[in-house]
Amino acid sequence: MIITGEALSCDKPCQCCQIDHNCKFIVLTGGPGAGKTAILESAQKVLCEHVAILPEAAGILFGGGFWRLESSSARLASQKAIFHIQREMENLALGEKTWGIGLCDRGTLDGLAYWVESEQKFWDTFNTSKENEYQKYQAVIHLRTPTLDKGYNHQNPIRIESSEEAALIDKKIHNIWKDHPHYLEIESTDSFLDKVNESFKMIQYFMPDCCKKHFEK
Repeated sequence: MIITGEALSCDKPCQCCQIDHNCKFIVLTGGPGAGKTAILESAQKVLCEHVAILPEAAGILFGGGFWRLESSSARLASQKAIFHIQREMENLALGEKTWGIGLCDRGTLDGLAYWVESEQKFWDTFNTSKENEYQKYQAVIHLRTPTLDKGYNHQNPIRIESSEEAALIDKKIHNIWKDHPHYLEIESTDSFLDKVNESFKMIQYFMPDCCKKHFEK
């Protein structure tokens, strides 16, 4: 599928006859301004009903009025809440048995990039490990954050980071996810549509065969 900039919509339901689905998750991650939300909004318009789009937990939290303060205690509180929101959204998608694929706007481990205590404290707090969290996700697609000259901006109202801060977060995210067996990177380009198309190619690879036809022209 080649995206041209026009809004796309799915005009045919999936032909899959399977009633129950075991949802497999694909993470779209990256630093602030990488384009995750925009790409997922495009995907929602073209993919079939067996694909769930899980919104960014931080957007749910801060968009709903959770206090966003700079103190260490406030940052810890927000990251704990974000982790649990993400985990419960994934549990919901699994429990419904409706979707075969869940596209996640960030995964549970993204919180490590914003964590103010030690990494070991992160694992202890959530009673988990890197290996356990990796196993939840079929693939991780890392959209690299653009530099200021390649389009980094503050169009998202909850995006507060400078270009330099966003680049540092993006580097931390790379280090967090790089050892996942299906870790894939997409570099920023002058054309955001190129980034969209590359993302869709990667997503298509992991889709069930019955759903892949929605990527065809």
